[in-house]
Amino acid sequence: MASANTSWSEENFSCCICLDLFSSPVTTPCGHNFCRTCITKFWDEQVKYQCPVCNKIFDTKPDLQVNTLLSELAAQFITTIRVKEQPCVEPAEVPCDFCTGTRLKAVKSCLVCFSSYCQTHLEPHQRVARLQKHRLVEPMDRLEGRMCNKHDRLLELFCQTDQVCVCLLCTVTDHKSHPVVPLKEEFEVKTAQLGKIEAEVPQMIQERKIKIKEIKDTVQLSNKDADREIAGGVQLFTALICCVEKCRDEFNQTIQEKLKSTEKQAEDLIKDLEQEIEDLTNRCSEVKQLSHTKDHLHFLQTFRSLKDPPPTRDWTTLEVRPPSYVGTLKRSLNQLEATLNMEVKKLFDDAELKRVQHYEVDVTLDPETAFPSLTLSEDGKQVHHGGVRKVLPDNRKRFTKYTLVLTRQSFSSGRFYFEVQVKDKTFWWLGVARESIKRKGKTMWTPETGYWTLAYKKDGLEFKDNPSVCLPLRAELQKVGVFVDYDEGVVSFYDVEARVRIYSATGCTFSEPLYPFLCPGRHDYGGNNSAPLIISPVNQTD
Repeated sequence: MASANTSWSEENFSCCICLDLFSSPVTTPCGHNFCRTCITKFWDEQVKYQCPVCNKIFDTKPDLQVNTLLSELAAQFITTIRVKEQPCVEPAEVPCDFCTGTRLKAVKSCLVCFSSYCQTHLEPHQRVARLQKHRLVEPMDRLEGRMCNKHDRLLELFCQTDQVCVCLLCTVTDHKSHPVVPLKEEFEVKTAQLGKIEAEVPQMIQERKIKIKEIKDTVQLSNKDADREIAGGVQLFTALICCVEKCRDEFNQTIQEKLKSTEKQAEDLIKDLEQEIEDLTNRCSEVKQLSHTKDHLHFLQTFRSLKDPPPTRDWTTLEVRPPSYVGTLKRSLNQLEATLNMEVKKLFDDAELKRVQHYEVDVTLDPETAFPSLTLSEDGKQVHHGGVRKVLPDNRKRFTKYTLVLTRQSFSSGRFYFEVQVKDKTFWWLGVARESIKRKGKTMWTPETGYWTLAYKKDGLEFKDNPSVCLPLRAELQKVGVFVDYDEGVVSFYDVEARVRIYSATGCTFSEPLYPFLCPGRHDYGGNNSAPLIISPVNQTD
């Protein structure tokens, strides 16, 4: 089909009778074009069938046919003109459902056809009688979703009871007596709620991002813990393998030594027997030789030398007993078991200490909690008994009965570890305590009262409980490590220099903040126990 030349004017497509654009254009035999309605009406009013343009007279009324080409060109021209006159649809506007290519802005929507129309495509609804009965409204998108499925009416109201959009007929049927409001009113309410949600969502997103980071950090920490555990396990098993190999070699050596001793005994006896056999063989030869002599003098002289037989042993009761290996293997295995137990504990404690040292925390002593006779260093890392009770302002946090001081820092979750130097001390207590512990007057230093305490004095080391747990007195105890797993309910104490665990309290229940505490004890006039307790930095070893 030929395309319309947009440089043509409206006159090229206008009927000379109605002076309007062609409508169903027809061509007369003389070659002129008119609207079918216009030329038919013109001839009905004339006596002769004459062309209005060239006045050519036709004998009979011509059989007019629609000029298809002209009709298409006129229609395309009309569309082109109207497209230029109408604006294109903007993003927030409703587009025409029938435009192809560039979609134009809809001017009306039909609630019967469920379609939206631009000015051009709306023309049939304005011209055709049947379509003129359709209900046209302001442009709306998603028309089918705006109609009530039951009553085929526009959804204009909102039922607050059922929280659904309804039409006017719904309010007198299914939603009768339900409170309803116009959509706009409910829209404003919901928009306000949406604004609140919109403000909350970024915060919720941020919280979840933080949680993701926490999870990733936990996984990363778990990977590091796993690597340390594997490294410690490899070290432990390597040491155990060495112990087993050493015990095996010692067992083999014991068996070999027993076997060699038996072989040496047998060789010596065989050597003695062979010597006696040789001596007896020689005597036998001499006797035989002498028995054949006829010389009386020679016989008697020689016989005198044969009178004393060579010395021999009584071999009838002598025997070589094979060595007994019974019990050798058992003794070796028992020794191996004892060695392995000792080595396992040593290596396990060492690996455990390395692991817990990674949870080191930086803690400093709180002077507001210190017993008045205690003296703290400026950095809050050392405390000793000063010998003189200072006059200090009393407060609810200060201890008044025991030479005790808490740290400034407390812990309510997770794991933490710190070390205290106890060198040159003859008495001390240290550990962790609940925030709510009694600080005035006497108290029992047990987990029931909120204390998890390792106590030292010259004649013993003990964990304070009811009853207390007596522990082996460790020689040269210079530094004590304290580890707490708040969530698992574990408090452990370590001999840092010997790298062994002293004691672990398990099954503990923590429900409030825990504070590390130190108790250096008093010192006498001779200066005993005057050394300070010192919170020391952790020297982690690989």
